[in-house]
Amino acid sequence: MSVRKVAVMLHRALWLLFAGQAIASVFVDLPYPYWAGWLPALVAAALGFGLVVTARREVAALSAREPVEVLPPVTGRWSALNSPADRTPSHGTHQYGQTYAIDIVAESDERARPAFAAFWPVVRHNRDFPAFGAPLLAVADGTVVHAEDGQRDHLSRNSLPAVLYLMLVESAARALLGAHRVTGNHLVLDLGDGTFAMYAHLQRGSLAVRPGDRVTAGQELARCGNSGNSTEPHVHFQLMDGPDLDTARGVPFTWSGVGVPKNGETFEAGRAAYSA
Repeated sequence: MSVRKVAVMLHRALWLLFAGQAIASVFVDLPYPYWAGWLPALVAAALGFGLVVTARREVAALSAREPVEVLPPVTGRWSALNSPADRTPSHGTHQYGQTYAIDIVAESDERARPAFAAFWPVVRHNRDFPAFGAPLLAVADGTVVHAEDGQRDHLSRNSLPAVLYLMLVESAARALLGAHRVTGNHLVLDLGDGTFAMYAHLQRGSLAVRPGDRVTAGQELARCGNSGNSTEPHVHFQLMDGPDLDTARGVPFTWSGVGVPKNGETFEAGRAAYSA
């Protein structure tokens, strides 16, 4: 186990300890001074700062790497959110190998994607979104190294009250519980040459592959869902330099025939690219 992995696990454990004793202190008197209860948080904050500094240095070294060209993970008409074409890190953090990650949502003429609501409806069902259930395809030949789809698909978080709940409560709880609760159902493909592809927020029970399977470009792997730290059904895709989300660093990518779409940009991806 690497030093970084140990540091990440200790960082998470200290925050869990701090949260646990904060909750316990509401009901019982803790057998140590008040100031001592803050020690786990202070050590965790110092560890977190060290991890961020280290991550920035490692990412700076990777930024000189040429983007890896792969096929799009979907077909049809989609638009981009949180794109690395607009900024890096695209999701505001280098954590979990997300430096060059991208989110995409499906666009449909038959079923419009619901707009963000100020107050009502607070939540929506996943079937209201055209991305839900869309097939996700292998972006290149590779080997499945991780695949899980047991987490539930929750309701949307695309209203002001729901987003506040997500940011202030749900996201913090998921971060304490680890990467798999943030990404929700997800799979990782080993593409070779030290490059791994990760698909997050998969639909529960939709996996068509399992660890150890060899896959070919264009093969269906799973379906788009709304599990994990997600506001609505969408595809979160990224390339990284290792299979472990706690220690991986983001790798820049480009999609054949598409490039890297900017925020709000709509693009078309067709199956013809997989047989070219």
